[in-house]
Amino acid sequence: MIYPTARAIALGLLCAPTAALLLGPSPAPVCRASPRAASAALRMAEGFTSKEELLLVDEVDRSGVEVDATRESVTAVDTSLVNAVKWTPSARGEPGKTPRDLAFGPIKAYCADLKEVKRRPTRTVECGPIKFGSEHRLVRQTMATTLTSDVEGTIEQVIRCADEGFDLVRVTVVGMKDAIACKKIREGLDARGYNIPLAADMHFAPKVALAVADAVEKIRINPGNFVDGRKTFETMVYETDEDYFKERAFFVEAFTPLVKKCKELNRCMRIGTNHGSLSARVLSFYGDTPRGMVESAIEFADICRSLDFHNFVFSMKASNPLVMVQAYRLLAAEMDRLGWDYPLHLGVTEAGEGEDGRMKSAIGIGALLADGLGDTIRVSLTEDPEFEYAPCNRLAEIADAKLLPSALATQRAVPPYVDIRDITSFARRSGRLPAQKEGDTFDYRGLLNRDGSVLSAVTAKELREPNTLYNALGCKTVVGLPFKDIATSDTLMLREPPALDDEIARRTLKRLMDVAVLPVVPADALAKAPIEGAVALMSLDEAASGAKKPACASRVVLSVRGDESAELMNKIKGIEHAFVLLDPPPTLSRLHAARRLFSLFGALNIDSAVIHHFRPVPSDSSELALQMGTEVGGLLVDGLGDGVLVEPQTPGSFELSMLRTVSFGLLQGSRMRSVKTEFVSCPSCGRTLFNLQEVTAQISERTGHLPGVTVAIMGCIVNGPGEMADADFGYVGGAPGKVDLYVGKEVVRRGVDNEVACDQLIELIKEYGMWKDPEEKEAMEAVA
Repeated sequence: MIYPTARAIALGLLCAPTAALLLGPSPAPVCRASPRAASAALRMAEGFTSKEELLLVDEVDRSGVEVDATRESVTAVDTSLVNAVKWTPSARGEPGKTPRDLAFGPIKAYCADLKEVKRRPTRTVECGPIKFGSEHRLVRQTMATTLTSDVEGTIEQVIRCADEGFDLVRVTVVGMKDAIACKKIREGLDARGYNIPLAADMHFAPKVALAVADAVEKIRINPGNFVDGRKTFETMVYETDEDYFKERAFFVEAFTPLVKKCKELNRCMRIGTNHGSLSARVLSFYGDTPRGMVESAIEFADICRSLDFHNFVFSMKASNPLVMVQAYRLLAAEMDRLGWDYPLHLGVTEAGEGEDGRMKSAIGIGALLADGLGDTIRVSLTEDPEFEYAPCNRLAEIADAKLLPSALATQRAVPPYVDIRDITSFARRSGRLPAQKEGDTFDYRGLLNRDGSVLSAVTAKELREPNTLYNALGCKTVVGLPFKDIATSDTLMLREPPALDDEIARRTLKRLMDVAVLPVVPADALAKAPIEGAVALMSLDEAASGAKKPACASRVVLSVRGDESAELMNKIKGIEHAFVLLDPPPTLSRLHAARRLFSLFGALNIDSAVIHHFRPVPSDSSELALQMGTEVGGLLVDGLGDGVLVEPQTPGSFELSMLRTVSFGLLQGSRMRSVKTEFVSCPSCGRTLFNLQEVTAQISERTGHLPGVTVAIMGCIVNGPGEMADADFGYVGGAPGKVDLYVGKEVVRRGVDNEVACDQLIELIKEYGMWKDPEEKEAMEAVA
């Protein structure tokens, strides 16, 4: 018998260094050749199914993952099973002429109604005592962070989650030990009167999944690593679509028994694709794309459907809200044309902690809920699972509110329009930026930032306390004078100018204007208390009717509601203005009014920059992040908008500095403007190999001052390398007490002790020229 590893070497599937770890030195070093050196059929016939062949050897050894197949037990794949599956036609090819297009027609809308919020109609999927689907409430769920083998500890945490209000709790299942523990956990919960269903989170181990189905109500499988767990990012060249499709036999055999068992026991299943753990096969064929995520899930769904098993839901998670939203919409649109009606589990994976984690979750989850997509949600935070309930529940409440008759009235109040968004791709609309003119006293280019702008509402009273105001606006100061910093508010909204004799307030304002922090003031108020060089705010109605800006004003900003006629909107082109402020009244749905505005701007060739004017009611930073992420972030993920102005309905109900930081968090979460280090951190689970909350806090404290740098903090290898695709540096649990450090997708330091890993991470950042000492940074900006 030729061992699988030897076969892999012969076929060019393993390079010499990896092979040597398994078999010892090779007499003739074999570099990695194209995996297409052998056909897909030959690879399957030769039994290329061992988990040890699919992961790097050291990853297997250090991860604790139980391997389903050993070298001695590997058998050839039964290719006949593939023929029993009714596969969905391919979506690859010339648009409009792909096999799927020809069979089912073109892809259409992704939601029930683009003009009104309606839940996407779905079937009902049962999960123990709860039900997923459009006829049922949104299910709130979370994930335990305990070791599943710690039966009592897990029971206690699940009970806390149930008492908090969660409907379902997911637990990590790494191997048979955890599968056995799940049975005891289920029994322990039942004995204490808790029938909350459990979901087993499965990766890599089909046989373990089969065993744990006896104990829990739901099985989550990841198409990217249910069988194929390679994390080497190798390029696999497929000469034809047929070559790619032949490799389906590779996972059909492993997945079929689980589907049959779930059907027999009436278990629920989640086919959960993660952007960070797409298989090498899918990555090579579709790329690291939403399309690849969708097609990966559809293949596994085809197997379920062919076995007449329909008790499953889908998820399309990513740490990037833009990718996540696009993937879910694409899946929903594909299901619509295929005639499928399976529920959706929503979540932004590795969202992080605190306000930033809530913001990213609100942007992604909120954008989808706002269109009626989603039947269960999980807010993945790097915090104890109980703390996920408040934001999770609040997002569900916000979604439910959009279905009320009062909300429906605001949606119907928006005049008809043609939705021009393309759900199959992303393109940001970049509005025209203000330009400088000859003779300008101030720098009006500072009104907006090309990557997204933050406007802050201030009062004359705040202008009378300059040092406090400078700090709240994010300015650096040198000998009492303000200077713009990377996270300084770009522009001010000043409803009432200071009195002409208010010397302190006017001096403060002048100093801000000198560094291009300019005020926008309503035209009538500005006429009464002139400020030389200020920007006048006028409604489109006023400006179009011939009203003149005050003599002291050097620029005009136009305010629109979103329900103006196309004829009136077209007049914008004849009015000189710096940008447009979109300020829908409470009688209009912001989402639909904004979509209409951008649709009209496109049709009329209006290139004005558009700032979203958001007026929150009194609340805290968490609620503000959830509201802004849903209301404004849901538009920014479509590339619609150039920034945000937050002006509370009740003046003084929020701290100015908090409004500014949340606004910048919105832009950064929407992948627009980076003003601080971006952290991609997983929410922890039973696989986590270090104290994730403590490590995340430590790394954030020491590296949080590096705008433009992205650091990924991952507890294990399941999604780590993949979700770090956008990260500059990665900190990944490799073994108990050990960390692997990445630069991009490449491991550069393995097995680093936890105690020194943060120091070595900083060394790497310095080595690659992306480090600045906090003191050095401040000094450089002060001089500038």
